[in-house]
Amino acid sequence: MKTTEPARSGWQHTLILFVVLLSSIGVSLLLCGISSAQAEDSATPITYDINTVLMEATFRIHGAAKGKPGQISFGTAFLMGKPHPDDNTKAFYVLISAAHVFAGIEGDNATITLRVRQPDGRYLERPWPIELRRNGEELFVRHAEADVSALYVNMPDDFAVTILPTALLANDDVLKKFEIHPGDELFCLGFPLLAQSPMGFPILRSGKIASYPLVPTSIHKSILFDFRVFEGNSGGPVYFVDRDRTYGGNVYLGQKIQFVVGLVTSQLMAPAFNNQALQIASVVPAPFIRETIDLLPKTSPYP
Repeated sequence: MKTTEPARSGWQHTLILFVVLLSSIGVSLLLCGISSAQAEDSATPITYDINTVLMEATFRIHGAAKGKPGQISFGTAFLMGKPHPDDNTKAFYVLISAAHVFAGIEGDNATITLRVRQPDGRYLERPWPIELRRNGEELFVRHAEADVSALYVNMPDDFAVTILPTALLANDDVLKKFEIHPGDELFCLGFPLLAQSPMGFPILRSGKIASYPLVPTSIHKSILFDFRVFEGNSGGPVYFVDRDRTYGGNVYLGQKIQFVVGLVTSQLMAPAFNNQALQIASVVPAPFIRETIDLLPKTSPYP
């Protein structure tokens, strides 16, 4: 059966043309906004994936538990690169974790578990000793107001993974620029109850920002993060990844945003109900990590 399109009057054709014209103008304006947004960030292209880089640079740390004979203390730690003061092509390895993770390990040494890639694509776990103290004196530095510690470490000569620069630690300006807000999704890596993904890698978890306000971080000092927390998550990096985000009134198609938001330090408790666990993490914001790294000497004792 042949169907025919209903006839349209002159005013209907005029209306259709008007709507098409408005749509074209709107699309043109939107594309102009997108174009200028992309041009603004074209000078700093992102050539790595923070998910993979942090997965490779995050490790389980453990050692004898302080004051608990026969028990171990454990948590999560991750590496970043502190720029060399005299050579911007070099960086020193800095191991970062929650201060209570380093402090809870007794003695001078702890162990982190590295992974060594094999020719067939498998990874073998490799325990690696790190020096937390020397003759009982702490080598790591602690932030005075936040549960963060940093430590220069010596890595094996054959250690070869990409390490994030400290420039990826988000400050308040970054959080404001990208309009980070409650409900945004964050990601974190860790070893809950010593569990791990295959071949010794950390487990990736995600959840929503569950608190407000976020800035200034110097006043609020923590971000609540809605994910189920276990012992062993402490010290794990918390980070943000997004693409095609809208902020500042523009749509940034094709732009990838990624930065470190902070680290997991504790679980939120309900004091009015016998400190019942709420399965919400408290995250130390990244500016406190940067301030802690700045407490280290200008150069590492390890070449």
